[in-house]
Amino acid sequence: MKTMELIAPCHFGLEAVLKKEIIDLGYDIIKVEDGKVTFLGDAEAICRANIFSRTAERILLKIGSFKALTFEELFEKTKALPWEEFIPENGKFWVKKATSMKSKLFSSSDIQSIMKKAIVERMKQSYKKDWFEEDGNEYPVRVTILKDEVTIGLDTSGDSLHKRGYRLLVGKAPISETLAAALILLTPWNKDRILVDPFCGSGTFAIEAAMIGANIAPGMNRYFTAQKWENLIPKSEWEAVLKEAQELVRKDIKMDIQAYDIEENMVKAARENAKRAGVENYIHFQKRPVCELSHSKKYGFIITNPPYGERIETKESIPEIYAQLGKRLKELDSWSAYIITACEETERYIGRKADKNRKIYNGMIKTYFYQFLGSKPPKLKKVGE
Repeated sequence: MKTMELIAPCHFGLEAVLKKEIIDLGYDIIKVEDGKVTFLGDAEAICRANIFSRTAERILLKIGSFKALTFEELFEKTKALPWEEFIPENGKFWVKKATSMKSKLFSSSDIQSIMKKAIVERMKQSYKKDWFEEDGNEYPVRVTILKDEVTIGLDTSGDSLHKRGYRLLVGKAPISETLAAALILLTPWNKDRILVDPFCGSGTFAIEAAMIGANIAPGMNRYFTAQKWENLIPKSEWEAVLKEAQELVRKDIKMDIQAYDIEENMVKAARENAKRAGVENYIHFQKRPVCELSHSKKYGFIITNPPYGERIETKESIPEIYAQLGKRLKELDSWSAYIITACEETERYIGRKADKNRKIYNGMIKTYFYQFLGSKPPKLKKVGE
């Protein structure tokens, strides 16, 4: 099969997590940049990356890249790309999104319009016709221009990959599924360890953890735009990868995952979301305030996205909420806590300096992933020792 360059965008600050995912899928990394990982893969790789990646926002099939300082240059170099190798004669194509940073070309609407005209001109030459019905399958184009370097790709995913299909009910400030999964993968948590989210909201952390533990591929139950690109990817490829994903699911496991929220309606919503994700049997949901957080076992994990005043709580209530969490964490002295928040006073309110802190952008909001590490459990003795 033909090898292509594929681009996987992700949250800024989580490129290393995505890179490991791509390597674990068996593909060679070309480049890691802010907010994206470029790798080599064939048609099967497009299917596998879409279905298996927990942390990528989408998968783009790279058409080309070049430098452009003027709109004329953008037009000519876009036209020079081999669009006929990717888009069939009746394909519906348009520049769905254009982003530009630190570049001479900065008007998104102009970039989109000029590139569309350039693609049409190339298609006219290739297919020897002056008009295209565009009544076939969709081939959305995405372009980024950074420091005058233009990168163009076809969007194979369609809806962002964070849309797994299970989360129909959400809270007021939900964390995305891809971000939640990436943060879990940054921790040492595994299916044999306790996990508690005391501010579960719509249940995303708990559900993503359960899916990781049960080895449920996040894209198993959704549609991808490239599923209809039979000129590039045979239908049999998608069927084979979906079968692979289904065979890898582990149904015979037990996990101790608990998700609490102070609002009854959110607990109910989270439970419904878990049911749609097929993981409701692995998670215990309960209405419980953070001041009642407790557990009889040692060496557990708290992974959570508490309110931080940007969108849903008044700033006056934040110190008390975080102080309560800090008190409970002090009681759970062998536990580790991983907290994503935009609150820069988190350590002061918690009453403890974080062992590690990582800056991550949650959309346009700068957040911090505070890591309060507990003691490690003793190693199990091997048989015969």
